[in-house]
Amino acid sequence: MAANHPVLKGVHHTARPTWKLRETVEFYRDKLGLPLVHAISARGWGPSNHPDFLHFFFDSGNDSTIAFFYYINTEQPDYTRAVADYRFEATHTAWRVDTREELLAWRDRIESQGIPLIFQIRHELIESIYFSDPNGYYLEVTLQERPMDQLDADDATRTLQAAMAAEDAHRAGTCDFTGIDQVWLDKAQGISPGESPNEAVLFVLDAPEFKPLVDAALLCENYLLSKLSSGYWKISTTDSLVFERKKLGFDAAIWNAALTGGFVGKVSSFSRYRLEIQPGGAQ
Repeated sequence: MAANHPVLKGVHHTARPTWKLRETVEFYRDKLGLPLVHAISARGWGPSNHPDFLHFFFDSGNDSTIAFFYYINTEQPDYTRAVADYRFEATHTAWRVDTREELLAWRDRIESQGIPLIFQIRHELIESIYFSDPNGYYLEVTLQERPMDQLDADDATRTLQAAMAAEDAHRAGTCDFTGIDQVWLDKAQGISPGESPNEAVLFVLDAPEFKPLVDAALLCENYLLSKLSSGYWKISTTDSLVFERKKLGFDAAIWNAALTGGFVGKVSSFSRYRLEIQPGGAQ
């Protein structure tokens, strides 16, 4: 009999270093209004070169906290400094709210405290506001528009399986892994093997955020539309599939993920406003 799988109960805390003690405390406690709930003050732990430190926690709701380490009498190393780079900005903390009214209330509070709002954006099933703390760490307040369900999990599995296969091939030296199109093409083969190279095909996850693609296909008489048992819509044609962002009403983030269900053929154009997929044999 298989052992029971251990289950996590949510995030207790995230933690990062800071060399701006006062600014960090005043930002989280006073500007954001997160209660300071715990602090550890200790001599250095472990290695002889470990400095004395403070480790302090702010309540971020639902039994979670956000925490910081302040290392006394140390210089901040360059590799911890904030830089305007997507790799630094990828590490961030996202807090959840339950309603759009709460999301907008947080936007109002952030702006009223003189904290610059980086942007507000809808990307797939969440809408978020972004800003940063005095250390340059990205912060996010997000509203999830719908629950994640089994369809999302299955789609994620297909995406990551295709991506891991591409990474494995790259490491083995049998194929370069240079872009997301490789993932989408391989994913499509897993959804519906053996599609004709004489057609352009787009698979669309049956989720509300991608429904405009299906609606647009219904208006094109030379597009064939069918629902697959795997949870995707299949849009196909022997001509080219063409979609325009403004007609779909897509925000930039959703538009950039328009091919996430996978496709068959060749993307001949994918600009800020127009997507065209040609049959695989087209030149």
